[in-house]
Amino acid sequence: MSERIYETFKNQLEQYIDDPEDLQKIDTAYQFAVEHHAGQKRRSGEDYIAHPTAVATILSEYQTDPTTIMAGLLHDCIEDTSATFDEIKTIFGEEVALLTEGVTKLGQYKFKGVEDAEEEKQALQAKNYQKMLLAMSKDIRVIIVKLADRLHNMRTLGSLPENKQVRIARETLDIYAPLAHRLGMYLLKAELEDTSFKYLNPPQYRLIAQMIADTRETRQEDLDIMQMNVEYLLREHNFEYNVKGRIKNIYSVFKKMEDRNKDFDDIYDLLALRIIVKNVEACYSAIGILHTKWTPIPNRFKDYIAMPKPNLYQSLHTSVIANGKVYEIQIRTKEMDQIAEYGIAAHWSYKNNRGKIPMTEMVSKKLKWYGDLIKFTEESESDEDVLNLLRDDILHSNVYVFTPQGDIIDLPKGSTPLDFAFRIHTEVGIRTVGAIVNGRIVPLEYELQTGDIVNMKTSANSFGPNDNWLKIVKTSNAKSKIKNYLNKQRRDVLEEMGREEFHRELEQRKRPLQLNDKLCLEHFQHRGIKTVEDLFYEIGKNTLTANNALNSFLGEEKQKDKELMELINRKGQHSVKSELNVVIDGLDNPSLKLSNCCTPIPGDRIIGYVSKGTGIAVHRARCNNVQNLPEGRTIEVHWGHDASQIYTVNLKILVHNRDNILAEIINSVTAQHAKVSQVAASTNKRGEGVIKLKVGVHDKTELDRVISNLNKIKDVFSIERLMK
Repeated sequence: MSERIYETFKNQLEQYIDDPEDLQKIDTAYQFAVEHHAGQKRRSGEDYIAHPTAVATILSEYQTDPTTIMAGLLHDCIEDTSATFDEIKTIFGEEVALLTEGVTKLGQYKFKGVEDAEEEKQALQAKNYQKMLLAMSKDIRVIIVKLADRLHNMRTLGSLPENKQVRIARETLDIYAPLAHRLGMYLLKAELEDTSFKYLNPPQYRLIAQMIADTRETRQEDLDIMQMNVEYLLREHNFEYNVKGRIKNIYSVFKKMEDRNKDFDDIYDLLALRIIVKNVEACYSAIGILHTKWTPIPNRFKDYIAMPKPNLYQSLHTSVIANGKVYEIQIRTKEMDQIAEYGIAAHWSYKNNRGKIPMTEMVSKKLKWYGDLIKFTEESESDEDVLNLLRDDILHSNVYVFTPQGDIIDLPKGSTPLDFAFRIHTEVGIRTVGAIVNGRIVPLEYELQTGDIVNMKTSANSFGPNDNWLKIVKTSNAKSKIKNYLNKQRRDVLEEMGREEFHRELEQRKRPLQLNDKLCLEHFQHRGIKTVEDLFYEIGKNTLTANNALNSFLGEEKQKDKELMELINRKGQHSVKSELNVVIDGLDNPSLKLSNCCTPIPGDRIIGYVSKGTGIAVHRARCNNVQNLPEGRTIEVHWGHDASQIYTVNLKILVHNRDNILAEIINSVTAQHAKVSQVAASTNKRGEGVIKLKVGVHDKTELDRVISNLNKIKDVFSIERLMK
């Protein structure tokens, strides 16, 4: 049987490969696979060689080059036989070996649906996506072979246990079918979807399949009459044409019923015709004639010739009413029809290309999303970002907008001008100050619609991204770039804060210290600190205090830890309140201070820590430093009832610079009976106003009231309670 399958495959090959040397190489690859898979059986009981032969046959239907065909024949050899990468490289060349290895690695990754991500550990899931993207970016043929491999596996899925059927079907529907769609490979995508649907939702699959079958005869009669009328009309106007009915796959009918909340009878394009004409001019002429004869349904005409889909699909779509029924009609050229069914493969087929242009290079030029994917994969440092990019931005983009130059950008539904800006280029996004859509100014929150022409307004003096932008954008690409920008900006600010704090503490000690990277590495390598900048950053974000850093550098301790721990471990029967209004059970006259790293105030949950050289430090329970404290050195503390004391907190306020805004801020604070003890105003690199206040309050309730009223001031867009 395997030999018969191979003969059919060879006949298919010879229709487009006429070089005897290429055909001989493919035959050698087949014999190699036969030899190495000898004795192996599939779950169905057939010889294993039937599978790689079927995969290669599918690839030949897309007229792929000999290298891809050989990789299809050999794709399981490295994993399932004694064959090695070096052996395949020696016999068939490095290109075939790399493709074979790439498909092998993809086969080792197990993907899960979105709903299973938490259960399967998100980090591992993300790494699998990233590895698949890397494989795609190196050579798109890896995915083409994998899609053919997956298609044949889906055709023979019935031989596997039910739990594996469901897992593989879900993986196919979530990952591989959308990938086939993005590559424009409609026939392959439709079969993957329908087969997956059959295993994932058997009752719905059978129901819709039955409804299609029950109405097939009636629909066919209607289609035959409409086709005869269309052909008569085209002949009358001297067209060269081919008219045929269009098959709608079961899963797409189900999705339309579900997404649009429609009954089966309301799905228009079950009655569908496709008209193939000579050239583009004939496409537009034909649609004009059809609209003259039959009434078109408003808002159902789509011009994908002038505006191709990102997967290269081109066609004119219209829906007309004839004989009381609705018909969807597609009009396209023969080349467009090839692309509609075979996608990018129609461009890089061996028959047309003969290997003149590397496939990956051609695909990256033809498909913008693929070029974007390669670039993002190379730039991204986060596995999770890569996961979200593939799953959300790439596989499910269905809104198509234009640049002013006419280039098409595809985005997920709900995307905004900011998503568009960051897709164009990171710098365009960062410098965005406004957006013009279809010739009119729109807010950055505007939801883009298919067909919009988007023109971003940028300025070198823009304020740049802020936290609010993360709420506006939809795409993972934009969110990742905004977060990276904000983190870098915040690191610069925190480094400067840490530098100021460290030098202030050093000045108070009046001790000489030559601070350098070597010293930081020697004392704090265990904390990941390797440079002076790392040290200042950790101090600035309050994971390390300047006091503790200097104690470590200078070797100083103000109090013996052992003595203090002995005091704490004594059992007392009374509570003592310190001058700071903090109560510690069982300890008289404690040496106590409120930590500068988190500046706790009444209303904050607090915890005590026996720190080296400084007595008992009181931290906020949520302080970052608390998370890293050694066990056995903490002590329970709580606030007293003295409501007269005032505590200082530090606020950092980001504003749009304008006249009188500082006065409004100070007036707002004092209006809440809080005290302003220090003010510092500056401008950061983005041109934003940065106002730092030292504010005296009695407790957290009063502080919350102060912040709430500050947020009501126009042009205040960020308020942060600093740790110091």
